[in-house]
Amino acid sequence: MTDRKAPALMIWALGATQIIGYGTLYYSFSILAPAMAQDLSLPLDWLFGILSLALLTGGLLAPQAGKWADRYGAGRLMVPGSIAAAVSLACAAMSSHPVTFTLSLVVMELASCFVLYGTAFAAIVQVGGSRAPASITHLTLIAGFASTLFWPLTAALHTHFDWREIYLLFAVLNLGLCLPIHWWISRLPREAESARPVSTTVSPSRENRPVGPAVSSQSIFLLMLAGFAVEGFVLASILVHMVPLLGALGLGASALMVSALFGPSQVASRLLNMVFGGRLSQTVLATISAGLLALALTALLSTTPWLPGLALFAILFGLGSGLASIVGGTLPLELFGRAGYGARLGWVTAARQFSSALAPFLFAVGLEAAGPERAVTLTVIGAGVAVALFGLIAVQRYRAAAAPLDAATEP
Repeated sequence: MTDRKAPALMIWALGATQIIGYGTLYYSFSILAPAMAQDLSLPLDWLFGILSLALLTGGLLAPQAGKWADRYGAGRLMVPGSIAAAVSLACAAMSSHPVTFTLSLVVMELASCFVLYGTAFAAIVQVGGSRAPASITHLTLIAGFASTLFWPLTAALHTHFDWREIYLLFAVLNLGLCLPIHWWISRLPREAESARPVSTTVSPSRENRPVGPAVSSQSIFLLMLAGFAVEGFVLASILVHMVPLLGALGLGASALMVSALFGPSQVASRLLNMVFGGRLSQTVLATISAGLLALALTALLSTTPWLPGLALFAILFGLGSGLASIVGGTLPLELFGRAGYGARLGWVTAARQFSSALAPFLFAVGLEAAGPERAVTLTVIGAGVAVALFGLIAVQRYRAAAAPLDAATEP
């Protein structure tokens, strides 16, 4: 493996497509959902149930999409993904019946498997050699502006246009901007794969060594998937409902302003990780990210409706979410290496997607049935479970790394 780094232009270009992709295919939905539900004559919780179905379908495709990324090249998959994203947005905009809208949303989530982080990370690893983890961090730093831009942008557009016109505009963005960029990335040469796991730290230590024979790779893999699944449930529950949740907790018109702190906090966490994160293993960073989510949600419960406390919630939640985005790409790389990275990342995406598929609907039902306080309490518990799972990986890795050294020092 060489020390070649993904071109800076590639990272910036991918960052732009990730902002557009997440903004148009994900973050805009919660802003437009009430208008969609009214237009399609659907209860709002049913609409989030449709989103859950679409996310679940996307999760089923994610492992196969990862295998295709390994086989054919991640960049090549992003080209048809951009086309499918644009077509599905346009079809949703022109849907006059809940069935056609549901089909459009399903295709939208299938397209997401080929244009969002999972495939983008694989493209970086295939081009970037041993320095791919740094490039992944840089990409997430840029893409962290997606919510900051698209929550207020979608709300501003909605004051002048209906949701159908906005979705048509978003289709044009995917076709006119993302498609040419993804086509260019598909033309970049791929580096030959190496089975050796990639170190994601500046100086190796016992804690940061790859999984060894003393630890079952399968057990570590399952723990990792479980951790990402639980964390994905927490993130999806809050992110999809961020603005209406804060409104239900009594924040009123200030909900959008507090929510706007989330995006810059994501960016800040990625910037801090870029500067200082090399001193920690990705397993530790995964544990920290889940811990920040738990602290954020605890602050939300304990300070509502105090505005500074809610601002603290948005900042901590953004910090945790920003780190979660990074370790979702770098932890599998640290644990298992580049060989088969796309397929493993596909399973990570599937784990997150399955839990994220249930989260918007279940959280919406919880808000209606039990109220915002009890619904948020469940997410605090979920974040705590994620901390325990990632912490268990760190403990097992430490013990596996310590065992050979201890044996070598015996007389």
